[in-house]
Order: sequence, then C-alpha cells, then structure tokens
Amino acid sequence: MKLKSIILTLVGSFITAIGVSMFYLPAKIVSGGVSGVATVCFHSFGIAPGLTYGVLNVVLLVLAVFVLGKDFVAKTLLGAGSLSLFVQLLSYLPPVTSEPVLATVFGSVFYGFGIGTTLLAGASTGGTDIVARLFQHFKPSIAIGRLLMVVDGIIIFLSLVAFRQIDLSLYGIIALAISTFAVDFLISKMNISKLAFIITSKGEELSRLLVSTSPRGVTLIDGKGCYTGEDRQLLICALKNSEIPAFQKKVEDFDPGVFIIYSESQQIVGNGFYVYR
Repeated sequence: MKLKSIILTLVGSFITAIGVSMFYLPAKIVSGGVSGVATVCFHSFGIAPGLTYGVLNVVLLVLAVFVLGKDFVAKTLLGAGSLSLFVQLLSYLPPVTSEPVLATVFGSVFYGFGIGTTLLAGASTGGTDIVARLFQHFKPSIAIGRLLMVVDGIIIFLSLVAFRQIDLSLYGIIALAISTFAVDFLISKMNISKLAFIITSKGEELSRLLVSTSPRGVTLIDGKGCYTGEDRQLLICALKNSEIPAFQKKVEDFDPGVFIIYSESQQIVGNGFYVYR
C-alpha cells in the first residue's frame, strides 16, 4: 500500500468512528452497516462494539479474498482493524449529544464522509462496505452509495425488531439517507475535473510546451476566428482542479493574448485520471 492510501484509510476510519461512537451508539441510532449491528448488540446483549466489528469483518474478509483479491483485502484489513480500534477507544469518551435529531444528522455526516474517504483510498472499513463491493464486482454500473443503502436498509429493519421503537428506526432511515448522500457526494466531487479549451495563434509551440512540462496530453485542432477571419488553433486539455492555477499562468506567460475556456467534466476516463466508485 502507498503511504497516501494508508493515511486516507486511517483518517477515514477515525472519522467514521467519531460518527459511530460519539453519536450513533449513545442515541441508539441504527443507520445500517456493522455500526448498526454493533449498536443492537451493545444495547441488547452488552457486547463491546469493537468486538462485533472484528468478528463480522473476519467472516466477510474471508469471502472477499476470493472475489476482490488480496490487495483489496489487505487495505480493508487496515481499515477494518483501525475502525474497530477507534470505535472501542472513542466509546469510552462521553457522547457529544444525547439528542436523537442532532445525533442522527451529525453522526451520519461523519459516518458518510468517513466511509467515502476510505473508499477513495481503494479500501473500506469492512462490514457492509465489503458486501457492497462484492455486489459492485458483478454489477459495476451501480453506484456504491446505492448498494450500501439497500444493505443498510435491511439492517435498519432488523433494528426495529430488536428495539421495537419506530422512532429510532425512522431516525435510522434519515441517517442512512444523509450518509448515503455524503458518500456519493464525496466520490462524485473527486471525479470532477476540468476541460481547458485554449484559443491561440501559437498552437503548435504552446502544445509542445505543455506536453514537455506537464503530465497532461494536449489535442490540437485547426480553426478560424469568425470575427477576425484569422487562422487560430484550439487546444483541448483535461486537468484536475488543483492543476489549473499553474496551468493558466504557464499558458498566459507564453501567450498573453490567449483565450481560455474552462468547462467542468463530471468524469474523465483515461491515462492519468482515476475513476472513483
């Protein structure tokens, strides 16, 4: 595993643990996932939440190793192990709030962004994340957030049977909706990039400069300015958001009279761009 993936996995696990231990558990909010099973087991049987996480993840990881490969399982071991540890440690701290509405909203935001962060690292926190990944392996067109919603919805129904409190189940549904939106929102934002359309009279020289000084490719199209009637070149370049300031300065320094149009792209597939799911 790369250092960046390790850091993202640990950060995501910690954020998820905050949502579970400091919001969900004290208020008996079951939004699905292993956190929901852990909440039910803790309040019904007194089983330590970290233990529930550990046992369920071992079972699911055995299934995942045959379908998703050893690399995914290795990353998930880090995510699931650190989450189990963080959940147990944070459970000793006093809850942030015992108000169900606040626990639902803030817990689901932490939970969703934590899960999303680990998915961006190519790993997961284990539990129903693994179940969703197994389904997505066979149906890659389905968004991971929606898969999690289906699996977690089943667990919310089971919590209704265990607690027999419809209010808690309704809070769980709200929490599930918010956390699902947070996961899909984070992943979709990571997929968004920019397309730069550059209109210049120095197209060939500028394209050589960009290709030689950046990892991005450039497409050159000959054209004509309809207002002036002069020949122009159109350069098209796909960029990540963080690359735009340096890119624009480089282009404007080379050709002060350049005209640049930026267009937002929901997803770019190809060399240098990774599609997050």
